[in-house]
Amino acid sequence: MKTDVFLKEVQACLEENILPFWLALKDPRGGFYGEMTADGKVQFDAPRGVILNARLIWSFAAAYAALHKTEYLVTAVHARDWFLDHFCDHKYGGVYWSVSASGERLDTKKQLYAQGFAIYGLSELYKVTRDDEVLKNAVNLYRVVETYFADREHGGYIEALARDFSPLEDMSLSAHDINADKTMNSHLHILEAYANLYQVWPDDGLKEAVERLLDIIGSKVMRPDGHLQLYFSRDWQVLPGGVSYGHDIETSWLALECAFALKEVDVVNRVRPWALKMGLAGNEGLLPDGSMRYEQLLTGSFDDSRQWWVQAETVVGNLWLWKYHGVTQGAQVALSAWTYIRECLVDPEGGEWWWAVLPDGSLDKAQPKAGFWKCPYHNSRMCLQVLNIFC
Repeated sequence: MKTDVFLKEVQACLEENILPFWLALKDPRGGFYGEMTADGKVQFDAPRGVILNARLIWSFAAAYAALHKTEYLVTAVHARDWFLDHFCDHKYGGVYWSVSASGERLDTKKQLYAQGFAIYGLSELYKVTRDDEVLKNAVNLYRVVETYFADREHGGYIEALARDFSPLEDMSLSAHDINADKTMNSHLHILEAYANLYQVWPDDGLKEAVERLLDIIGSKVMRPDGHLQLYFSRDWQVLPGGVSYGHDIETSWLALECAFALKEVDVVNRVRPWALKMGLAGNEGLLPDGSMRYEQLLTGSFDDSRQWWVQAETVVGNLWLWKYHGVTQGAQVALSAWTYIRECLVDPEGGEWWWAVLPDGSLDKAQPKAGFWKCPYHNSRMCLQVLNIFC
């Protein structure tokens, strides 16, 4: 496939498949509807999750920054207004996990991961609006994380707290995760959020936090073989977890991008070797059809479902291996992964991508097209990364 064809296909996917799908889910009364089933039925009264709504802010703000379509900026602001009114805890600080379709509090826990995506979305929106109120909210969330979640004794951050920031018995992020004091996933996305905020608010304390997070991922989270440890006790003892190939390949490029954001040569030079090792380890999950398997289980067996987000990260991670590490085959791996996405995961009729292709080759239609975890983040970010790398 020629580069110009690749670019044309990816941009068309973003502008004609992904973003129009989400534009159609705007609730004219405010915010976005919380769920759409795989067969295209909007669940108007479904609860609304903080992750989806924060990622909507990021996706449309980032799309506007790249493509300058006014509709994208209007949509990002539409998402922001409902988010700030209903997901932000105006008594204790931080953001809730979920609210009702009318904006009433449902799950009031303060998940570290959620604070990170709120910072990420708001800081991206500030880049294109220069709205001081947006930046103020992002900075306040950073201060909440540093005040309540930061572990001064052992380093890193606690996974979750109650609404008033008291200890929480069950800190698990999702049904797929174990109850752990600290996780790879939340540390990765706090890093991502902090690095994005630093680009618009270059605070010294924030910079130091980004460097600490990079060191944690390179020294505590990454295994000697390049794969990521997934779960930890408070003092960083490793808890049982398998291998998540999608997180391996995602972290390999995202950590290096965060290092670039600091504009410090020594930081980049520290991160680059282990980012390369991590990316190559992630590629151990590649399958002959160009896709990436989901994970290796604790039993040693594999989950060979091809989840949408893993395939998106395979494209980006391998383009970064090619561009920034000189791994020549990375470009072809990325193209093969894109071909798989285009042919197997993109829904050309209903819009967006299916959740996954199951090991037997069928589509996973038990999972929604839009919901708490099905968001325009991994796939829209993949498209924007491709455009940024080649344009």
